Amino acid sequence: MSTFDKAKPAARVRQQPLKIVTGAVGDVLDGIRDWWAGQPGPVRWTIYVALIVGAFLLPHSGIGSFMSPHSDWQSILFYPIGGYILLAIGLNVVVGQAGLLDLGYVAFFAVGGYTMAVLGKMYGWSFWEIIVIGIVLAALSGILLGAPTLRLRGDYLAIVTLGFGEIIRITATNTDAIGGPNGIAGIPHPPNLTDWAVPTNALTEALDLDGLKPFTYGALDTRPYYYLLVVAIVLTIVFAKRLEKSRVGRAWAAIREDEDAAELMGVPTFKFKLASFAIGAAFGGLAGVLYGSQATSIIPEDFPFILSATILAAVVLGGSGNIPGVMLGAFIIAWIPERVRGVGEYRILVFGAALVIMMALRPEGILPSRQRKAELAEGTGGMGSLGAEVGGPGGSDVEIEVKK
Repeated sequence: MSTFDKAKPAARVRQQPLKIVTGAVGDVLDGIRDWWAGQPGPVRWTIYVALIVGAFLLPHSGIGSFMSPHSDWQSILFYPIGGYILLAIGLNVVVGQAGLLDLGYVAFFAVGGYTMAVLGKMYGWSFWEIIVIGIVLAALSGILLGAPTLRLRGDYLAIVTLGFGEIIRITATNTDAIGGPNGIAGIPHPPNLTDWAVPTNALTEALDLDGLKPFTYGALDTRPYYYLLVVAIVLTIVFAKRLEKSRVGRAWAAIREDEDAAELMGVPTFKFKLASFAIGAAFGGLAGVLYGSQATSIIPEDFPFILSATILAAVVLGGSGNIPGVMLGAFIIAWIPERVRGVGEYRILVFGAALVIMMALRPEGILPSRQRKAELAEGTGGMGSLGAEVGGPGGSDVEIEVKK
């Protein structure tokens, strides 16, 4: 018996606890999926409404005392938590549904932010007008990036998109007309819709809502911006789910699984890939406009490459292709560094260790779609062809090589 054969039983013993844990988690999630699939429409809508109401109640100070004891919970709920969730939903359209690896997604976030800054500060446009223009300009940026590059695949496409993100940031740094490296300050807040305030009584005091002006946007209270962001997230979820179940979503799934086969079957792959870039970019632009309106000032360094990598990590960690999964992944990615801020300079180490442990336990993501999980088991990974195929959890590259 070779040394390799002697080592295999020991490796299996070490992997057994992980398989037990991941198997138990998978059984629980499958049970929840089966239960959810059997629920009638009224039950689903009741749960949807309950989740939205719960999202509106998240800024409660009692929740914040546990979730973020070292930071202002209401502020980080808007950004990074809410902002990362909206960006992850947009990137999921490109990476999760169409299977295209985009490493420059932060560029569209920057386009939205600078659209808000330039049109709001320099030209005095209304926020509600700018939000439409920001979405359109970001979508056009996605088309501008995708039109000459989407005939590339895998690592070539990833490098081009990475370069596009850096081009946007460096261009903003070197353009004095939009502030150069100093950026733009004094970005106006959204106009107040009404000065109505939540009345003070026992219930509103218990919910920490007494005296809140949910439609008054200023510098002192972040909650109105968070509520506006929740509405934007709900609308993007509805839009993304409708796309997923449409002819467009089926075309994206075919492209993701096997682009050559999809093209042979008559799917206009280039057109649908371009559409995924435009739609994902539009979501990024929406997030940028909302961020700029609350931040009141932006600089090019607010949009580094690492932000693209972070949002991509959120999509993969949560479960690429599954909207609840990517939302959970974005929440974890944004929340953990704030929760462990008390450990000082070691918080990034703790954050990285937590991500490694989670990905070791669930390589397909925390809440993957069943289709994506099957793709990973088959060895395709379901996220383009970056470099090579991804080894499935049931096999080992070394073991395959020995068998050959």
